Amino acid sequence: MTSLNFVDIPDASQRSFAQKMDREDPLKEFRGAFYFPKNEKGETLTYLCGNSLGLQPKRAREIVEEEFQDWAKFGVEGHFEGRRPWVSYHQPLAPMLADIVGAKVHEVVAMNSLTTNLHLLMATFYRPTKTRFKILIEKAAFPSDQYAVASQALFHNLDPKEAVVEISPREGELVIRTEDIEAYLEEEGESVALVMLGGINYYTGQAFDFPRIVKAGHKAGAIVGFDLAHAMGNLELKLHEWDVDFAVWCSYKYLNSGPGSVGGAFVHERFADNPDLPRFAGWWGNDPETRFEMKDTFIPAHGANGWQLSNAPVFTMAIHLASLELFAKAKMSRLREKSIALTEYLLFLIDTIPQDKFEIITPRDPKFRGSQISIRTLFDGRTLFGKITESGVICDFRNPDVIRIAPTPMYNSFDDVWTFVNLLKENVA
Repeated sequence: MTSLNFVDIPDASQRSFAQKMDREDPLKEFRGAFYFPKNEKGETLTYLCGNSLGLQPKRAREIVEEEFQDWAKFGVEGHFEGRRPWVSYHQPLAPMLADIVGAKVHEVVAMNSLTTNLHLLMATFYRPTKTRFKILIEKAAFPSDQYAVASQALFHNLDPKEAVVEISPREGELVIRTEDIEAYLEEEGESVALVMLGGINYYTGQAFDFPRIVKAGHKAGAIVGFDLAHAMGNLELKLHEWDVDFAVWCSYKYLNSGPGSVGGAFVHERFADNPDLPRFAGWWGNDPETRFEMKDTFIPAHGANGWQLSNAPVFTMAIHLASLELFAKAKMSRLREKSIALTEYLLFLIDTIPQDKFEIITPRDPKFRGSQISIRTLFDGRTLFGKITESGVICDFRNPDVIRIAPTPMYNSFDDVWTFVNLLKENVA
């Protein structure tokens, strides 16, 4: 799919071509594994909002019901006697998460929620000194990240206006250049304690160059971490190979695990067995071999498990498991290939519309984007978005003027893309 040049295909702008692509799609079976929203007439809506909330896997209800049955049958003994014993519920998820992020199994864990995990790992990895205290983030990062890093600075009695440095696009440009991040770290790196970027910027859809940023950060002597909220289950990641120090993510976007579902974390194995690392400890982060001895001395579990606080939230993890099983079958390499094809097709179709009323602010190069394409409207974008929604397409609007479209390869089709652009064309005209 990635080798297709849609411009050279005579009928590529026709709906029949999109439908042909769907018939030939090797991942088409996965669409049937999800529920799609319907309108009041019972008609299925076109869903292009997986970057905000993924669809419900049909198996989710079944697997949660199994946990309800085990709870009813075993009571507290379900921790050890159920189909999936609750005491170790997070463990079977780790190999599947490791495949998605490109990590070793002991480097990942499903736990807590995204910003909770970000604070827990910054408690360990943001250790400011008088001379090295700055946190480098991207301009217009997701607000939760901005709040988190600012509050971490305050926690260490630092002024966020001095401690938090935002790297911005150049004048007149829309996305941040990797060379500008490298240049800042080359010039000011001795003062930087932590580089903390979103893997993909939620607004522009820009994917950052992980290997180059990690290399530059480490050369400067800084720790490098990522918020993978928009990259997890979206990009083909290689966190261990890229030498990322830590990363955190949520599971309710591309991982389709339900609103507010359990998050996760990656900690590079170089930190796996260092009991002297400062951390906010909890019972479930203790070595499982001694956990139930109820000792008052914390012995961290091996790897990322040592940052856990509490036992697994079983019902949300059950939904998470239902989705991860689909990822294990689909494989990230194939999902990424289809994602590139879907977004290339989306951009091709959009380019057939006069561009005087909107602009694409997401990088055209697929190496620097995921499944999301952001369109900045140059007129009343809110009204345009409303008309598209009323016509049966669910996407996303971000103030003041951006419509975000995310054709998600696990369940979206080329016909979904064609439907959206056809509506865009009609309403722009």
